[in-house]
Amino acid sequence: MSQFNWNDSITIISKLSFRRLWNAIKVLSSYYVSKWIKKPIQWGYPISISFEPTTSCNLRCPECPSGLRSFTRPTGMLQQSFFKETIDQLYQELLYLVFYFQGEPYLNPDFLLMVQYASKKNIYTATSTNAHYLTDENSRKTIESGLDRLIISIDGTTQEVYEQYRVGGQLQKVIEGAKNIVAWKKKLKSKTPFIIFQFLVVKPNEHQINEIKILGDEIGVDAVWYKTAQVYDFENDPNQLIPTNDKYSRYQKTSNGTAFKGKLTNHCWRLWHDPVITWDGFVSPCCFDKDAQHKLGNLQQKSFKEIWDNGDYTKFRTSILTGRKNIDICSNCSEGTKVWG
Repeated sequence: MSQFNWNDSITIISKLSFRRLWNAIKVLSSYYVSKWIKKPIQWGYPISISFEPTTSCNLRCPECPSGLRSFTRPTGMLQQSFFKETIDQLYQELLYLVFYFQGEPYLNPDFLLMVQYASKKNIYTATSTNAHYLTDENSRKTIESGLDRLIISIDGTTQEVYEQYRVGGQLQKVIEGAKNIVAWKKKLKSKTPFIIFQFLVVKPNEHQINEIKILGDEIGVDAVWYKTAQVYDFENDPNQLIPTNDKYSRYQKTSNGTAFKGKLTNHCWRLWHDPVITWDGFVSPCCFDKDAQHKLGNLQQKSFKEIWDNGDYTKFRTSILTGRKNIDICSNCSEGTKVWG
């Protein structure tokens, strides 16, 4: 199982139009010009967006604000009417739509209807799930919705190991859900979604890295990806999650303790092409602003295009270009530290 998949790549390419391609060229060009002159220039509109279906979750994972119920922002569900209004503003330029930020998407009863709406606009759609709600019926509806990519979080091959991070979860439900989605994909003779097992490598499960590949093969998923874990208090690691295998860790031991491996250079591609929209309509700079503390605008009050070009966005892009190390959400960023199977 590898990172590259022809069918998935062809699916993404099939979503391109001249307008979307031209927009992508403009966005990429403005990003490089901004890096060069150290001042934010923004041409075009987002190539990709992450839309949050809900902040609710059925699990209590120890490094997840949704699982820990530690948000300062309210918990709620994305409303279909608001979602449609926003997509109608952006779909002509928008190529890629991620139905995920925090929470479990399948808890939103209108989730698959929103996927279907975006799919009809010929937008590439993706989501990430803990797979506890991939019943036979939901799996069929998922295939029929036109979802292009489905990431299934599976962080162990035995219940004892799995539940050490996925607190409150049942591995058997995840396996059954994965089998359901694979079966319906075959039954409906669908090329989508591209089904991924995502294995968050932590100390309790790192000995099962090879086993998850075997399990993925047995079930028939399209790929297995390994992801490094974000640990908020990495200097103390209170939950003992940092793996001993350096390849799968965002952190390294130094003479002064534990340090983050990442190099915070003064630029970030995400700020030019990939914003986050919370369930209640706030625009956040990226997926590392989990509590949406850096609100750059409210879509309940302004159009997206007004927010994208406003003073708050310009100020935030300027701070990225001049002193990224001073921005709290950047201090633990995984850009460049993801490991693929």
